[in-house]
Amino acid sequence: MHNTNRTNPFLRAVMAGAVFAVLGTVAIAAPVQQTKQQMPTSATLSAKQAAIPLIAAATATSDMPRVRTALAAGLNAGLTVSETKEILVHLYAYAGFPRSLNALGELMKLVEERRKGGIVDQPGREPSRPVATGDALVAVGTANQTRISGQPVKGPLFDFAPVINQFLQAHLFGDIFERDNLDWQSRELATVGALAAPTGLEAQLKSHMNASLNVGLTLAQMRQVVDVLRKAGNAGAADRASAALDALPAAKK
Repeated sequence: MHNTNRTNPFLRAVMAGAVFAVLGTVAIAAPVQQTKQQMPTSATLSAKQAAIPLIAAATATSDMPRVRTALAAGLNAGLTVSETKEILVHLYAYAGFPRSLNALGELMKLVEERRKGGIVDQPGREPSRPVATGDALVAVGTANQTRISGQPVKGPLFDFAPVINQFLQAHLFGDIFERDNLDWQSRELATVGALAAPTGLEAQLKSHMNASLNVGLTLAQMRQVVDVLRKAGNAGAADRASAALDALPAAKK
């Protein structure tokens, strides 16, 4: 990991996990018209996209049997090994290092078992460019944060603890979101799944439902996320995701 010359990289990474307590304070804005890495809109999720919230929800609750099942389903749906690893790396910012590491360990075992059983999973690709460092990283992270949130992120909480936004801009929206081996729609699907699984994160879940629309996912696709969670037996997560989606201004039009 590179050094941004501001603080210890590990501390930056840990502090990025405070996104739970931060993004829920951001006002909900209308989806932006154009977003970096935006993909064409669709009425339905692809099979690969539908697998991502299930991987995330299982990882966030450390339900290892479900993690394994969801990972296998994702690989069978066409997720590459690189994309699947990146989903789990992304999730450490929302579910914590231990859960992310446990899920990565399960993926490592699963890929090897599938290889021995004659299933060759596509390796995928690594990020195509190096991530910026120093002031350039902060600048690109701030721009990403604004695009994804739909407006500049500010408020009393950031005035009270401005360093948390610095960590979010430099590490979460800089280091992580600049890794282009996983598109922003997939990252938001993973985030929504992770935030819907536990209780008490409804404000952040609502914020990321809105962010999902900002990166080009549609209301129909996000309602499909609710259905995917419910059909997989995650009724609580489905209920929380549905309530967060229904609370968005876009859902009331």
